[in-house]
Amino acid sequence: MATLLYRLGRGALRRRRLVITLWLVALIGLGGAAALFRGPTSSDFTMRGTESQEALDLLAKEFPAASGATGTIAVKAPADGQLGTPQGQAVIRELVQEASSLPGAVGAVDPFQAGAVSPNARYALIQVQFSGGADEVTDEQREAYEEIGARAESQGYQVAPGGEVLNAEPEVGSTEAIGVLVALIVLVVTFGSLVAAGMTMLNALIGVGAGMAGLFALSAVIDLTSTAPILALMLGLAVGIDYSLFITSRYRQNLLSGLTPEEAVGRAVGTAGSAVVFAGATVVIALAGLAVVNIPFLTVMGLAAAGTVTVAVLVAITLQPALLGFAGQRVLPRKLRGATPVDGATPAGGSAPAGADVAEDRSGFGFRWARWVTRLRIPVILAGLLGLGLLAVPATDMRLALPDAGTAPVGSPARTSNDLITEGFGPGFTGRLVVVVSGDSAEQTTAALPRVTQEIQGTEGVLAVAPPQLAPDGRTALLAVIPKTGPTDQATETMVHDIRGSVDGIDGVDVLLTGVTAIGIDVSEKLADALPVYLLLVVGLSVLLLMLVFRSILVPVKAALGFLLTVAATFGITVAIFQQGTLADLVGLDTPGPLVSFLPILLIGILFGLAMDYEVFLVSRMREDFVHGDTAAQATINGMGHGARVVTAAALIMMSVFGGFVFLDDPIIKSMGFALAIGVAIDAFVVRMTIVPAVMSLLGDKAWWLPRWLQRALPNVDIEGEGLRAHLDEKAAAGVR
Repeated sequence: MATLLYRLGRGALRRRRLVITLWLVALIGLGGAAALFRGPTSSDFTMRGTESQEALDLLAKEFPAASGATGTIAVKAPADGQLGTPQGQAVIRELVQEASSLPGAVGAVDPFQAGAVSPNARYALIQVQFSGGADEVTDEQREAYEEIGARAESQGYQVAPGGEVLNAEPEVGSTEAIGVLVALIVLVVTFGSLVAAGMTMLNALIGVGAGMAGLFALSAVIDLTSTAPILALMLGLAVGIDYSLFITSRYRQNLLSGLTPEEAVGRAVGTAGSAVVFAGATVVIALAGLAVVNIPFLTVMGLAAAGTVTVAVLVAITLQPALLGFAGQRVLPRKLRGATPVDGATPAGGSAPAGADVAEDRSGFGFRWARWVTRLRIPVILAGLLGLGLLAVPATDMRLALPDAGTAPVGSPARTSNDLITEGFGPGFTGRLVVVVSGDSAEQTTAALPRVTQEIQGTEGVLAVAPPQLAPDGRTALLAVIPKTGPTDQATETMVHDIRGSVDGIDGVDVLLTGVTAIGIDVSEKLADALPVYLLLVVGLSVLLLMLVFRSILVPVKAALGFLLTVAATFGITVAIFQQGTLADLVGLDTPGPLVSFLPILLIGILFGLAMDYEVFLVSRMREDFVHGDTAAQATINGMGHGARVVTAAALIMMSVFGGFVFLDDPIIKSMGFALAIGVAIDAFVVRMTIVPAVMSLLGDKAWWLPRWLQRALPNVDIEGEGLRAHLDEKAAAGVR
């Protein structure tokens, strides 16, 4: 692999104008395709095979008028009893009429007829039925719905539209640009050159632009969830900057070793580029592996992010060498441009070793940190395990759910409506359930309704059951069920299972429970069931891949255990802040609640890939030095000494990019950005740069042991560039440049 990439890097530099032109044409073409073919994104997190989805499918077929999105308008009068007066009733009737005439609305239900008026006659709920699903509601229809009730509000009434009709795509605004700005500052500090920093950032932005444009161009033929493009943007930016950083860093080292720009690029792409390809492949495999969970929206999210990572890798190994060809020595700080080659280096045009590097200044922080960690390896390992273990404790209380309006930002329309409903009627009214009763004939359905109603009313946790609503043919009926507790409350989940158990097996009809609350419970449970399987898959994959790369048994096992520590501690911190509310103000979280149900499984897939990035970039240098004669202890120190600065910069960049999304109001995106940022911090600084060198020092030569039969069976992927070294030695002996 290293030799192939070496040739690719040199070829890209030689034909740099052609390479840049091709990428610009691709970017423009993909951008045009995105503008022409971009389709709508979806906020639908339902999944096939669950009872709630079966009920929705049945409604769409048998009772289409009731299968669209619903809205709930909460109304609060200025004083108790006012809705019982003629003037108050007139206000409500006017609101019902206004809601019925909204664009896209089928009709609205009078709260006096539906019994949706509070006992103190101060609050009322107006149900609005739309013809299309939540994803089919247009921005114009949503805006008209949000603006309803201006006349009533002028009379002192509070009108708060809410419900699933308000579900909209989360907006990516200017706040995440803070993360990109911080990443640029880190690059400037790391390189000491505005040219190197700007070129690395430009390379990453071109890659993420091409990836996102391609994704939106495909959105016309695939169903994208609203969070999929944001996840793809988040990952594409982070890995794009990191991969370009690794190659640029090695190119600079090669220049300072006295190599010509062409040779420096070739060797940078052959060595650091090999690690980039492998690291990118692990991220792609982990994200694409989400498909094995067999949850459609999660599969789309994983594949979308995997696509942008793939583009980032391609850009790093093709466009980056071309840009470096134009930059030449300007990627170096001014004081080092044209400097004499460092001691022991080969003059420009000569044949330096493939791993040639700047003369080692062993007084640097990386070397000092490595010596300290390896000297105190036992206390360091124990302190690391104890600290991460304590951070992981809150994860034992982790609860999963789809977010409801109760966790929306304070002041948003959805949150205002939710709070008003809770204030006037109780939390159960914010998460009403829908029971679908369907029989072969109207007589069967009608005959079964009394028993179904009785069974549901007798279930603990049920506050009320509304009268049935029949389809025109009478074969399908809807029953609205009001729980006593909120949508994400544990008691509500128990009640849902109890209802399903009590109505199961009623003769002559199918009884299915659905509604936003039931959908959230079903999705969360299916994801929770898939989590252990996916975790086992990812851990097993990491062991196999690293065994292939490092030709060792203990190094992969150590890496996998470190990954599990990272995941556990990340879950613990995220639960403590987003679920338990500890220090929630620091991340701008208004209301703690259960974690979004797909966050853990998504976090495992992404962190696995990123953890392997740092493992490869640090440990591959350790193996390289060990193979070429250093002791295991010295190789560990060398690997840390050479890699600490770059890995630190890479981790800070990823944390900055992910952290920029914490400033968004959407609780899903906020929690994803935070969990990824804190996960990268733990894995890079605690696991890979502290525990890993301590363990490697403790293992010594045993770290690199591999049975001979397995050594012969495993293919040699040559991440460290041993094959490239031999290839260059042959060229030098033959006098070939």
